[in-house]
Amino acid sequence: MEERRNAIVELVEAMGTVSFRQLKENFPNVSEMTLRTDLKALDAEGRIVRIHGGARSVEQIIGTDGLLSTRTGKNTEAKKFVARKALGLVQPNTSIFLDSGSTTTAFAAALPDENALIFTSGLTCAAELARLERPQVYVIGGKLNRYSMSITGSQSVDAVKELAFDQYFMGVTGYSPKTGFSCGSSKEASLKRACIEQADEVIALMDSSKVGTRSTFSVCGLERVDIIVSDGNLPADFLQACATAGVEVL
Repeated sequence: MEERRNAIVELVEAMGTVSFRQLKENFPNVSEMTLRTDLKALDAEGRIVRIHGGARSVEQIIGTDGLLSTRTGKNTEAKKFVARKALGLVQPNTSIFLDSGSTTTAFAAALPDENALIFTSGLTCAAELARLERPQVYVIGGKLNRYSMSITGSQSVDAVKELAFDQYFMGVTGYSPKTGFSCGSSKEASLKRACIEQADEVIALMDSSKVGTRSTFSVCGLERVDIIVSDGNLPADFLQACATAGVEVL
């Protein structure tokens, strides 16, 4: 049963969206009732998302993230403000990792043309960095998530584990006291955790709208972050939690 369900997840992830008819074609010896039971169980486990007439990959239903093109248009000024403030943390001749996302893309667009070693999992970040001549820019390998325009998957995690960098600029989908920082993709969460392990300093870029928002997959607790760069409108209880955890807030 577990082998079959793993195969269903692999099919859904490969195709993005799968109709029930396609599932029947790929599993001709499995009854409709069993397939429906499998979909219900996998949905409950958060491995796929059941939709009318079939299933969809969690990479497409990405919690509160939404499409990157949609997110980029939200809280634009706050994201630009966060990006400009974060520039003061970057030193020449250091190595940094830029997360994917709309705020980190704004940060990439604001970076000056100085010597640095820059890694990123965000294709929109890479596009912004292409204008710079002095930094060395590397896009890690892995599977393309066309909805967030990012690279994820086990290959990207393995690639990060071979690296060490001075600073990790982490994009944030949401934060709640119960789940900590979260995002809408299990693969993205795994990549973020790998980056946290390999970085000397973890810097979260987040506007205040992210506080109190919880997405599907937990990344880490507040204590794993060294600095939070925000728009200056963070709620008092969150600021107190940061102080208790020893997290610097800019």
